[in-house]
Amino acid sequence: MRDVFDLADELGPAKVLHIHVPRVGLKAILVVDNVAAGPSIGGVRMAPDVSLTECARLARAMTLKNAMAGLPHGGGKSVIFADPKMPAAEKEELVRAFAGALRHEVQYIAGPDMGTNEQCMAWVHDEIGRSVGLPRELGGIPLDQLGATGWGLAHAVKAALPFCDLDLKGARVAVQGFGSVGYHAARFLAAEGAVIVGASDSRGTVYREKGLDVAALSQLKSEGRPVTDYRQGEASGPDDIIDVECDIWIPAARPDVITEQNAEHLQTRLVAQGANIPLTSGAEELLHQRGVLALPDFVANAGGVICAAMEYHGATQTAAFDAIAEKLTHNTTQVLKAATEERIPPRAAAVRIARERVRKAMATRRWGGMV
Repeated sequence: MRDVFDLADELGPAKVLHIHVPRVGLKAILVVDNVAAGPSIGGVRMAPDVSLTECARLARAMTLKNAMAGLPHGGGKSVIFADPKMPAAEKEELVRAFAGALRHEVQYIAGPDMGTNEQCMAWVHDEIGRSVGLPRELGGIPLDQLGATGWGLAHAVKAALPFCDLDLKGARVAVQGFGSVGYHAARFLAAEGAVIVGASDSRGTVYREKGLDVAALSQLKSEGRPVTDYRQGEASGPDDIIDVECDIWIPAARPDVITEQNAEHLQTRLVAQGANIPLTSGAEELLHQRGVLALPDFVANAGGVICAAMEYHGATQTAAFDAIAEKLTHNTTQVLKAATEERIPPRAAAVRIARERVRKAMATRRWGGMV
């Protein structure tokens, strides 16, 4: 495991905070990466196997994502070491204790992430009055329910199609991680003629050459059942989604699912990263050498944080979704044009553009805007 100081550079991280509340068994970490553009926004991830390195990498991804999206916010991330499937009362106590520990960390605004949701953000807001991704009843725009990230991902895919000579109508799509992001991305793409041929969750993969019924898969998930209960498809193990032959492959679950060791198994033309850091840098380089177009995560999946930031500043749902469509289309096109002209991987082009925006923001602040 890499030490967080191995990941440090001139952009950050600005602060690393370890949280321990023995009374409720809370162990958590907050990484505020950069706040030159404004207070950091980043999700609260809950899983038993999170780490400091993962948190720091995700915080940097948020810095680049928010800069790329042109938001008045820096990047941060927090992780809670716990099973998100714990009883609701225990989860509430843990999340409230976490929020209380961050009461004075005003440079960080929490949002939902893997293992947390709008209800969790309501608990955070009740404790400290500072969170995004709130339930509609509290004035929020329920980004997971509406599919803000999936909406943005679909527009990033559409903007990328001319760069890999694809037509969305009839394009075969495989989704790794059929949760909130994966489902909504599949829903929006299927509505425009794409065929969802594969889907996976933590318990298995289902494949059907003629296409899966996205609504039926969603119903299974809402009932707590695996996608492999879909009767009309071929069921296999969760990692078999990597071998599904398709035109568009969407990772929408955990980090580092595609590495140098398994990248050669992908049989696709476009990888649209719905999750944060789902591909290692080495895997992206291998795909680039093979001519597979990989949309960087912090470009393609920015719909959620755009929606969250606009909610925080009082925008309407319609305004937020219009902004997501506009920003994701523009940014994807800008990055892919630069990558094509400079003959470099899309991530290299995207990182250069985003880092330059962060540096310009830092130049306007005393001490570079560090906490």
